Amino acid sequence: MQDESDAGTSESGFPSEMLNDLMSGNDVLLGFSSGTLMVIIAAIGLSIGGGIAARRFVFPKILDLLSKSERIDGGSLLAPKSLAWMIGFLIFSEILSWLDGNTTPIWDASMAQSAIDWSFTLFILGMLLAAYRLVDFLDAFIVVEGDANMASRRSLASVAESVGHLVVFLLAAFVMAGLIGIDLNGLIAGLGITGLALALAARDSVANIFGAISIIIDQPFNVGDWILVDGIEGEVVEIGLRTTLIRSSADTLITVPNSNLVNSPVENFSQRRFRRIQPTFEFEADSDPESLKKFCENLLAKVKEDPRAVKEDDSWVRVNAFGPSLVTVSCNFYSVQSAASQREMTEDILLLATELATDCGLTFHEPRLRRQN
Repeated sequence: MQDESDAGTSESGFPSEMLNDLMSGNDVLLGFSSGTLMVIIAAIGLSIGGGIAARRFVFPKILDLLSKSERIDGGSLLAPKSLAWMIGFLIFSEILSWLDGNTTPIWDASMAQSAIDWSFTLFILGMLLAAYRLVDFLDAFIVVEGDANMASRRSLASVAESVGHLVVFLLAAFVMAGLIGIDLNGLIAGLGITGLALALAARDSVANIFGAISIIIDQPFNVGDWILVDGIEGEVVEIGLRTTLIRSSADTLITVPNSNLVNSPVENFSQRRFRRIQPTFEFEADSDPESLKKFCENLLAKVKEDPRAVKEDDSWVRVNAFGPSLVTVSCNFYSVQSAASQREMTEDILLLATELATDCGLTFHEPRLRRQN
């Protein structure tokens, strides 16, 4: 009696009564009444619409709201298509389950249950595929424009994406194994028996994974830095679980195992606080000492006035060496940490030295010319 009471309660009320009236009648196709077919078609349409809305409107708005990156534009961003399929199959599965539990449709019960099971299975597969694709959006929650630690956050995002893809892949493998009926207990036991052999075979991969972790923790370099390691020089493009991609000055991509990077000295040019400029000038050996001294003082004073110059206390211009036919003046300057500023400042110093040498009556040494006594 209790069961009949519960069944009567579940089938009464809005919209159950209206749907029961709509789906009543004789079966017209595969055990389905015309009204039931109409409801199923409407459910399919609602599922498609829900999937499209989730991909085009809901997901972009959520990501735009939660994202820490100004690069995310909710007006133009689209979620992966797999997200739309996932939402669509979920809606369809839930609608059929609700109809099965709350109404009395005229349909083939076994076929309907198969449709429920398959739509939920496809929802699981769509969710795994969507999760794999959505890992690419992790940088929206890690990278922050204008932040002083943006380079380290970009590196963290690069490794996080690699880890996320691996985790989703492994999870998908176990889920797929369960769906097709593979005994996971036996598989896990087998992995335990062959674990030592796998560890020995994968020791290089494990070393590279720990290398990626070490790079993130120690931060000897970040994505976007220009480095030199083991004779390989270039810009760090991506830090992955196993390897790091470096783009050379010839615009080629070089793949370097992470274990090599953590076990080798890394010269990081992007971490320089300043750039050193060391021009050398050679004058004739009979140059007037006072003129040489005046040249050194004037050049040093002029360079110190340059807004690009830094470390003024460590800057100097001095007569460095004498030879049979020449006298050498060496310089030591520092510019701000910019390759363009360094090149421009070096050019300005050379042109300024030429002008000051003329004003001081100095002649640059020319080894092809020899004075006759």
